[in-house]
Amino acid sequence: MDSNKDHYKLLLQAILPEEIFSYFEITQVIIDEKRLDVHLDELHQFPEEFSTEKLTSKGFQSAVVIQDYPIRERMVYLHVRKRKWLVCSTGQIVSRDWDLIAKGARYTKGFASFLKELFGQIPD
Repeated sequence: MDSNKDHYKLLLQAILPEEIFSYFEITQVIIDEKRLDVHLDELHQFPEEFSTEKLTSKGFQSAVVIQDYPIRERMVYLHVRKRKWLVCSTGQIVSRDWDLIAKGARYTKGFASFLKELFGQIPD
């Protein structure tokens, strides 16, 4: 590896949910005493379910904040922005159907499974 950026990227790939790197790029990381905030934007890739349609990018939806496993006594929050696409033939606005969040929670699936196993339920 030639640069420190490559080392940091490898480190983030080791500690964040692996699904993230298939669909998102890290745009900002903020670290303070009690929390780690990672800002992610969806990559500019057409959703597979609309591969036969002509699509035009229409920016991003508002960020969704997802809580993940704590790291070194810091709470971890993923700020995720999904892309919006215009289906030119219908005028419909669509986005990729991705499934990183545990149903009924604001935790990643892995963290929600951990909490459910630990407490018998996902705490509020």
